[in-house]
Amino acid sequence: MSTSTMDFARPASEAALNELADRLRERNFEVVIVSTAAEARAAVLERLPDGAMVHSGKSKTLEDIGVFKELMESDRYDFLRKRTASMDRKTQGREIAKLGATPDYMLGSVQAVTEAGQMVVASASGSQMGPYSSGAANLILVVGSQKIVPDLDMALRRITEHVMPYEDARLREQMGVGTKLARILIMERDYSPGRTTVILVREPVGF
Repeated sequence: MSTSTMDFARPASEAALNELADRLRERNFEVVIVSTAAEARAAVLERLPDGAMVHSGKSKTLEDIGVFKELMESDRYDFLRKRTASMDRKTQGREIAKLGATPDYMLGSVQAVTEAGQMVVASASGSQMGPYSSGAANLILVVGSQKIVPDLDMALRRITEHVMPYEDARLREQMGVGTKLARILIMERDYSPGRTTVILVREPVGF
């Protein structure tokens, strides 16, 4: 398929997935390949110790695989989104931001990953980018195989042509307000191995 007609929702081949895993490992990312959303959920939860302070971005992927629901309903972890839900964002906004900046475990996804292993994150507020980059002690990213693209140019196209219209429509339906593209983070590599685990999922999860 040519890049001009690329289907951004189509899952990648097994060969492409295995090649990407090798490229990510070369960049100091730990990699696990699973087949289904249920297996991805299990892979995330088995990496979270009891009592850990856990934070997450607003991730459709985490919703799809059932991790967000599990964290909201479980008492095994100190899930910051559950804790901050009862806090006043107008009067306690700085405290909320500080709590989310340095969790034990940050969970989320990316909007695109290149065949060379560069992971690209798009955001309106940028709130997840600090923990992704360095604030969190551990980072776990769940990435559906449909997010693999040839290069950075196509990663940006996937964000602007596929992700943003979908996310804008989703938020307008749920919250009555759209989104905007204000921040883009490119994760080239980890400084040292062991901090970031990428869970690649054969079936599409997220969007």
